[in-house]
Amino acid sequence: MINELLFMNGYGAYVLSAFSFTLVSFSALYLITKIQFIKEQNKFVAKFGSLNSKKAKSAISQRINKEILANATNN
Repeated sequence: MINELLFMNGYGAYVLSAFSFTLVSFSALYLITKIQFIKEQNKFVAKFGSLNSKKAKSAISQRINKEILANATNN
């Protein structure tokens, strides 16, 4: 039974290699995206994390910063 599953009537090598390639590609894409997100998040915190209250209120009122802050609080 295991042999039938692995060989798949001669197509097993193709199917398993395609599945492996897809799994490795998606895993690499996830890791790269996560690393980039953490870098951008650290840049944002470095830029806006130590602002005085007046500048922080100005940053919060901007639409793009609202979206970034909303996403940061959800994580």
